[in-house]
Amino acid sequence: MRRLLVAIWCALCGMAAQAAVTAPDASGKPLTLTGPAQRIVSLSPHATEMLYAIGAGRQLVATVDYSNYPPAARLLPRVGGYSGVSLEAVLRQRPDLVVAWQDGGNPQELERLRQLGLAVFVSHPLQLDDVATEMQGLGQLTGRPMQAEAAARRYRQRLAQLRLHYAHRAPVTVFYQISSAPIFTVSQRSFMGAMMQLCGGRNVFGPLAQAAPQVGIEAVVAAQPQVMLAGRADVLAMWDRWPVLPAVARHTRYVLNEDLLTIPGPRLVDGAAALCATLDTARRTLGLTLD
Repeated sequence: MRRLLVAIWCALCGMAAQAAVTAPDASGKPLTLTGPAQRIVSLSPHATEMLYAIGAGRQLVATVDYSNYPPAARLLPRVGGYSGVSLEAVLRQRPDLVVAWQDGGNPQELERLRQLGLAVFVSHPLQLDDVATEMQGLGQLTGRPMQAEAAARRYRQRLAQLRLHYAHRAPVTVFYQISSAPIFTVSQRSFMGAMMQLCGGRNVFGPLAQAAPQVGIEAVVAAQPQVMLAGRADVLAMWDRWPVLPAVARHTRYVLNEDLLTIPGPRLVDGAAALCATLDTARRTLGLTLD
């Protein structure tokens, strides 16, 4: 009798493991798998970080060159990089789920993966809460809904704490520079713009329509930002020639960890905390109140 009960229990577990799972991706379309994904290929660093954060790291079988966090991700086979993705390398991994970034590759490559019969989850976190939402979706597809819910909850709680803590800070005008030739920045349509707002910063290019618009030197000088931020010191150094800028005159130009600010994964909350602390440093330099 005991052996029979064990056999029935194992059978039921096997049936549960094979139950179909469904979750919508960033396109809003539901993606259905016959069972939780066991072999996953991630085509972006932030998706890799999300999968590890929800406890699905062991189900990852490959990723791309620039996925380097957490450290375990560095040991995974590579299927592509900045120049593109090798479809043959992806197929060799026999994935039952491919997690791709809408803005991080060639749309034709994603369509080709679908034509080859692969399940593709399209990730596109533009706002801060999108990270939590996508972790929850990936939790469903990987059979780890409880771990994903917990990770999403922790992420949202930390954001809420930061928002509450910095809600009444004196506003400062901020310019974040992605590159110098040409000059690209961020608008309020991006998660980075949302981080500035959370910290009490006023993005001088917030109203622009594109998430990552290109701007000119004249526009930056006209905006007169009190604070200038970038992920590299050489990017900010170009403004030495414009001492008329408040951020140059008052020495409120700061270099922040680029990965924490530009990779839209669970570490965005760490990037937000660092950004908020940096803006407080600028406020002290500018003689503004922190209350």
